[in-house]
Amino acid sequence: MDDLARALIGGDPAALARAISLAEEGSARGERILADVYPSTGRASLIGITGPPGAGKSSLVNHLLAFHRARGSSLGVVAVDPSSAFSGGAVLGDRIRMQQHTLDDKIFIRSMATRGQFGGLSRATRDAVDLMDASGRDPILIETVGVGQDEVDIVRLADTVLVVLTPGQGDDVQAIKAGLLEIADLFVVNKADHPGADRLASDLEGLLSLGGERSWTPPIVKTVATEGRGIEDLGRAIEEHARFLRQENRLRERRRAAVSARFAEILRDRLMARLRSDTSAGTACDAYAERLLDRTIDPYSAAREVLAALDDRRHGAGDAEGGAVLDHVGIAVRHIDERLALYRDVLGLKLEGLEDVAGEGVRVALLPAGRTRVELLEPLAGSRAGVATFLEKRGEGIHHLCFEVDNLDRALERFGRAGLKPAGDEPRVGAEGSRIAFIHPRSTGGVLIELREKAGGKR
Repeated sequence: MDDLARALIGGDPAALARAISLAEEGSARGERILADVYPSTGRASLIGITGPPGAGKSSLVNHLLAFHRARGSSLGVVAVDPSSAFSGGAVLGDRIRMQQHTLDDKIFIRSMATRGQFGGLSRATRDAVDLMDASGRDPILIETVGVGQDEVDIVRLADTVLVVLTPGQGDDVQAIKAGLLEIADLFVVNKADHPGADRLASDLEGLLSLGGERSWTPPIVKTVATEGRGIEDLGRAIEEHARFLRQENRLRERRRAAVSARFAEILRDRLMARLRSDTSAGTACDAYAERLLDRTIDPYSAAREVLAALDDRRHGAGDAEGGAVLDHVGIAVRHIDERLALYRDVLGLKLEGLEDVAGEGVRVALLPAGRTRVELLEPLAGSRAGVATFLEKRGEGIHHLCFEVDNLDRALERFGRAGLKPAGDEPRVGAEGSRIAFIHPRSTGGVLIELREKAGGKR
């Protein structure tokens, strides 16, 4: 485990601050720290505070901090402010309203800019929440930027979402329709001492009554955040919703949706980054932009062509049915642990897994390497065939090349027609449960070839 991750889990606020900075930078070390601490996450209650600009969200957070501190909690706050469309900077003014808590070591406040991200959250917000969670902060309050009707990413992160509204912001029904109405677990009518507060609360009740039957009806709490009025009622309402989520597995289901959305976002970003980093793909995208501008192709057809070209490169352009691609290189070793010093620690390949394949008499270490992988093959104790025999006769070295084929049976027929002889029994089960077969090195010029049927291959 990274020393910074260990200190963070121990509750060190300086380590937490540094780890969040690394996560915001998108650094490799930041990702490693997140991986180290991830098993220690999922314990904190996550409270999201959203609503239009000027609704008093930061003032509410300030008083909620005092409410939870009075109960002995150690809290985290992520306050997201909008970035400038011109300079990219942000004021990060939430700390001004929370400055009375800045010297309290039981409260960790992190301000973050949206950095151009839509939806009311910074891209690194979820990482910061995980790091605070691992450091023992509970609950964690997430304040979004002032959002509109459909910028509602907070519902994909928080366990409990507070939608803060105020009277006098024009057409109240317009302000609370669509997304904000649907994501709220609690409504907060702030600045309740202003004219129109009662009408806003009444409109909310009317709109909620129009919907279908709900397992949870969002309560409406009136507050005056600048004076701390209504905070006790709000705190109790949040606790009541937390109790509701703990019933009938609701919290787990909500978090399942959240982690699925986060995984999809990371995957989408990585795929786009890979596409942009591919020189030929980048050149192709520029060419497609010209064709799109000239209206010689439509956007959907262009996207299909780019994806088809990438698929061709992955599997080999023009592959016919039964075509083969290099799956892995098998290397015979006496002791996997000794050779990992080279392949994992020096070359930097990630150990994906270890597996005993009793039918082949080997223990296999799987190490992805770009579009293929390396497999280290160590004979199982007592084995006298296959890799064990190879090591006795030749010593350590490349044992075989494995090619992935769509249909193993048809591939073997082609090899047979070419006069190439199989080695060993008929197709059998190999590592990861796949069907495999071997072609004898006497038929191939001294190279043992393994054929591995693609998952879901045609039979």
